[in-house]
Order: sequence, then C-alpha cells, then structure tokens
Amino acid sequence: FDALVYAAIVAFFIKVFFFEAYRIPTGSMENTLLIGDFLIVTKFTYGSTTPRNIPFTDIRLPFVKLPGFKDPEPGDVVVFDYPGNQNELESPVVMNYIKRCVGGPGDTILIVNKVLYVNSQEFPKPPDMLIRGQSSPEGQSEVGIYPMGTDWNKDNYGPLAIPKEGDVIKVTPESYNNQWKMFIQREGHETRLDGETILVDGTPLPNNEYTVERDYYFMMGDNRDNSSDSRYWGYVSDDDIVGEALVIYWSWDANIPFSRLGDLLGSIRWDRIGKVIH
Repeated sequence: FDALVYAAIVAFFIKVFFFEAYRIPTGSMENTLLIGDFLIVTKFTYGSTTPRNIPFTDIRLPFVKLPGFKDPEPGDVVVFDYPGNQNELESPVVMNYIKRCVGGPGDTILIVNKVLYVNSQEFPKPPDMLIRGQSSPEGQSEVGIYPMGTDWNKDNYGPLAIPKEGDVIKVTPESYNNQWKMFIQREGHETRLDGETILVDGTPLPNNEYTVERDYYFMMGDNRDNSSDSRYWGYVSDDDIVGEALVIYWSWDANIPFSRLGDLLGSIRWDRIGKVIH
C-alpha cells in the first residue's frame, strides 16, 4: 500500500509539472496531427502550473505558474486551456485545445485568400497543412468571427494586432462592445460603458485608454478550413498556455471497427509512433 501511494504521488507530480499525455479528438490539426494520435506534452517548457481544476471536474482552482525555459514562438504546436467563446468570461467546461501558435505579443495577423501573413511576411506553411475548397470572398462577413462587427471571414481576415503587456489601447464605445469588454473582464476587472465613458472597476479610463496587463498569442489549426481557433474566439493569454506538443507515442485509426486482434493491429499507424511533432 505504501508503494502504491508513493507511486501515485510521483505520477501526479510528473503529470502536473513535467509531462502529460493527450489524445487528438478532432481533425483541426490535420494532417500534422490525426484523430487517434496520442501525444506527450512537455509542461515545463513554457512554465508548469499548479493544478488548474479539481481532477475530473470543471471546478477551477487558483493556480501559480512557474518560470519556463521559453515563451511560445510562432510555429510551435501548443496545448492551452480553452478560454471560451468570445462572449464568455471563461469556458464553462475545462478543456484543453491544441493548435499552432502563429503570432505572439505585438505581432499583426493578416490572412488574404487563405494565405497567412505575420508582420507583413508570409507565415511558413506547415509541411502537412490541409487546405480545402475555395476562398470565401473578401468583404463577405462570417458569423462568429472575432472580433464582432467586422466584414472578415476565415479566409480573408485582419489585419489584427495581438496585444502585449504594456500596450495602451484606445477603446471606443463600438470597439468596447465588439472586442474589449470581454477582454478587460478576462484580465480580472469589472467594466461597463457609461455613455461615451469606459469604466473599469468603477473608475473612468483616462482618455478611454486601457493598458494591457498580459501577453497574448494567436492560435490556428493546420486544417485551416475546419478549425475552431483564434479567428473565432480571440487571443490566448500567457496564463492559459499549458505546454508544447513533443512526440506521438501511439496512434491508431479509431474509425476502423475491430472485433478481433487482427483488426486492432490493422488500425495501428506504425509509421506515426515516435514521430516528433513540428
């Protein structure tokens, strides 16, 4: 019994602070990651945290983030705590998403006919990126695109600047309702609009200018036409970052029905096991 307790404590410590296993449930990262891939994610790379929620529940806990070895960089495949839809203070369900970081604090995102540009430079295409179908016309607005009130769509998007700590943002009554109200609330403040004045924690913002308190990132799936990502729900804060995807340790095609051992063996993707994620 003592040995089991000790092993459980060690396993919990490793899972919280060093490595965690994840399974790919959707096709948003095809063909870099496939449904049925099982990954090892390093949690210490960007800074481990104490537990974010009570295990097996959606009850969130205050957490402390430890220093990491580096910050997420454009091109990294990142696991993060899903921040919720753009009109939600936080997701009602605790869940992790995995996407590719395409922009960091201070960068500017622009998509023109499915081609992604970061700071006016074309973003390197991931080798296994998946693009299907025709591009939506420029100026044709898409329901659910972030921020609200634009004529953008998933194929023609931006330009959109990614906030960084210390940025001073001019907030207008229109942009407050469409973009900044929930952003300010997610930074931990009460806010409301009083006529033409933005109130934060009951105090008017001087010149309606808000100073950003965190660094943010822009995440996109490699399956650009079938991915719920920052184009729809906005930025990911540095506090939401969980870890970096490292390697595929197991993979099988869950769509193959199997009733005997031969079917199970036939569903295993042997060529993907041990593949380092880029």
